[in-house]
Amino acid sequence: MPNKTIYVADDDLPLFQRAQELSGSNLSATITRALRRLVELEEGKLEGYEEITVRVGPGTGRRQRFFGVLLAQLERSTKDRVEKFHVYRSRTGKFVVHVHRSAEVLWTAGADGTAQGWRKHFSSDQQYGSTAPTATLDVVDSLDDLRPLIPAELYDLVAMTADQSAIEDLDI
Repeated sequence: MPNKTIYVADDDLPLFQRAQELSGSNLSATITRALRRLVELEEGKLEGYEEITVRVGPGTGRRQRFFGVLLAQLERSTKDRVEKFHVYRSRTGKFVVHVHRSAEVLWTAGADGTAQGWRKHFSSDQQYGSTAPTATLDVVDSLDDLRPLIPAELYDLVAMTADQSAIEDLDI
């Protein structure tokens, strides 16, 4: 394997040391990993994709990141919850569905059969509760696989835009 010499300014030495500590690898592997990430990011931008970071799981969940382009989005609500759907095309041509569901509010009625609302006093047997908000991320290969994951109205929007490339080269 060929050797390459990298000259580092004295002021940048703490940065290199910290990067190596965080990666848990030797300096060569750390630099290679960082360069690989930089190339992936810049090539994605050149192809018209952007880096997408979403939260997945209950509550604040964990973050997941990919390169994609937004094809369509839809929000819908019920009396208990709001759902936000985002459909992306990934760099590899797959469809990525991110769904965020707000906390679901649960009410039970009081003795007289009516819920009193949070600004009024609760009756002795009235209850209120909510679930944590949650989000999911699904990746599928085709429009057929996408159909059961999203509302029909959103599917129609995605189907209209799915064949469009991220970049159109104009010969002008």
